[in-house]
Amino acid sequence: MVMGAIDHKQAMPMLSHVLLKINDNQLFVTGTDLEIELVGQSVLPNKQADVAVTLPARKLMDICKALPDFAPIELYQERDRVIVKSERSRFVISMMSADDFPNTELSAENVIFSIKQKELSYLLRRTTFAMAQQDVRYYLNGTLFEIGNGQLKMVATDGHRLALNQTRISISPTQQAQVIVPYKGVMELIRLLTKESDQVVTVHVGQRHIRVLSHDFAFTSKLVEGRFPDYQRVIPKMGDKVITIDRDVLRQALTRTAVLSNEKARGVRFELENNLLQLFSNNPEQEAAEEAVDIDYHGTQFDIGFNVNYLLDTLQVIEPGLVRLVLIDTNHSMRIEEPNNKNSLFVVMPMRM
Repeated sequence: MVMGAIDHKQAMPMLSHVLLKINDNQLFVTGTDLEIELVGQSVLPNKQADVAVTLPARKLMDICKALPDFAPIELYQERDRVIVKSERSRFVISMMSADDFPNTELSAENVIFSIKQKELSYLLRRTTFAMAQQDVRYYLNGTLFEIGNGQLKMVATDGHRLALNQTRISISPTQQAQVIVPYKGVMELIRLLTKESDQVVTVHVGQRHIRVLSHDFAFTSKLVEGRFPDYQRVIPKMGDKVITIDRDVLRQALTRTAVLSNEKARGVRFELENNLLQLFSNNPEQEAAEEAVDIDYHGTQFDIGFNVNYLLDTLQVIEPGLVRLVLIDTNHSMRIEEPNNKNSLFVVMPMRM
């Protein structure tokens, strides 16, 4: 559970270790890279003395994985070594002082709310695909958590596409926060959350940290300093060209057309006329693909280009069924909506072809 927080580059030797701590017969296993911290916990079967020790995370993990399933494991400390025993296996590994293990200092908390694991996971999975990863605009390398008016909004953008999803949460009207959770923190949180679980997690939002607590883990992440761009300005509010089409039909047509698109630009051109969408792509080898799709569209003839990967990424997270594409002109982004879902919207910028 905590391996994702381990610093595998080993900038500091201690960051390649996990902290094993026993307190009141509970085992706490902690990993951190100073940006995020993960704590897994479990109740031990027998009464044990309180103790704390740090061990090399990867070596301990590999030992546990190599042992038979459900094999009992015993650990003994001998000076600066720890002996790991399991039935007829015995390992001697080095340790470091638990006193030197970094302790995350939490900032003052502004907002606390509870949400089901599956609901938080759903919001993250439908939003975080639009994040930037290594953009010089560091504030885009994460996901915005905007809390206020009884709602949790998540927004992510890389400057070319945007995803926005929201849900109602139980907080007082005065509680407000707007924080950016970094890319690595968001991806670890998605990995930890159970997609189908009704179990509730508690989210603590501070000035410099966000913490998510469940019955078996505690996740803490530093926040990205900086101000997220005014995303409302880039969401097209109007649009007289409205296309309605089945999500899977559009996704399959785009997938076929993309086969012969330019590998770098990944452009696909849309040509619209009454109840018909034609898709075109080509590449420097003079190869081309063309696809015709029946749609619900009543408007002027129109053509516009998009990066097909951005469209496919968006359609991947949208629920099966009808999808609505709203366009203004070739200079404005396309808004993508689900007709029966007012809590989500997606935006993709056009490209010149």
